[in-house]
Amino acid sequence: QLQLVESGGGLVQPGGSLRLSCAASGFVLDYYAIGWFRQAPEKEREGVSCISKSDGYTYYADSVKGRFTISRDNAKNTVYLQMNSLGPEDTAVYYCAAVYLGTYTGKDVCTWHVGERSLGMDFWGKGTLVAVSS
Repeated sequence: QLQLVESGGGLVQPGGSLRLSCAASGFVLDYYAIGWFRQAPEKEREGVSCISKSDGYTYYADSVKGRFTISRDNAKNTVYLQMNSLGPEDTAVYYCAAVYLGTYTGKDVCTWHVGERSLGMDFWGKGTLVAVSS
């Protein structure tokens, strides 16, 4: 089974940066797209970013585009989310999740499961808290 563990959250000042990590325990990560989600108090969970190794596709929500960068280290079975220019609006619990690609492209899967949120994910991590405050 594929297990995901997030790390790297914490308290950061406005304008600062954090890098979140999502470590997968298995070796089937190549067949999955990995998405980052976040949920702030009294708000719905939103899709933040997504990456697929199969075609190199990356997705970013408009709210984080230009500030966040998603990347993958295949040797470590880890996906990262580099977050720059953080503001209080970025405060949330951040989750990573995996969804099986099947025969679909990374673009389609990331769009359906992370962008549109019309379909669910297969595996979820426990989350890591990011707090942006002075």
